[in-house]
Amino acid sequence: MSKLLDEIRSKQIAKSIKSKANKPFNNAYKAALITEGAIYVQGFLVFAGQPYQPMEHGWIELNEVIIDPTLPHIQKNPQELWYFTAQTLTVKKLKAIVEESQEDYPEDDPLPIYGKTPYEYYGDVMLGGQDYLTAFQAAKAKCLEINRLNVDNN
Repeated sequence: MSKLLDEIRSKQIAKSIKSKANKPFNNAYKAALITEGAIYVQGFLVFAGQPYQPMEHGWIELNEVIIDPTLPHIQKNPQELWYFTAQTLTVKKLKAIVEESQEDYPEDDPLPIYGKTPYEYYGDVMLGGQDYLTAFQAAKAKCLEINRLNVDNN
């Protein structure tokens, strides 16, 4: 992880937005809306242990520092979390995309945001462009590196 994770600010923002487990994109969206100067980020989270693969995740960044409003729900050591950025959006752009998605597809959750087709293949899902594929490949390599013993023993 090249950028630092601000654990204290992550927990403060999580509390203020009433962060929910398994809702990283919604948590990041709400956090971006209340954090002046924030950048909304989608990508992958990697840590040692199950599920032994990168997890698609959302967070915000402020002044090159990661703030993860889902952090209180992640039962891992924060120093052993690795974040891989696939795409970033300004709050203005994020709000515009979410509003348009809600108008066009009111029955669907507007998050996560994948951009325009054609999508590249990564994992078991056909979503995300080249940036997503690149981030996924880097995250997968890190996941294999830190989980090698566990994966080899399964």
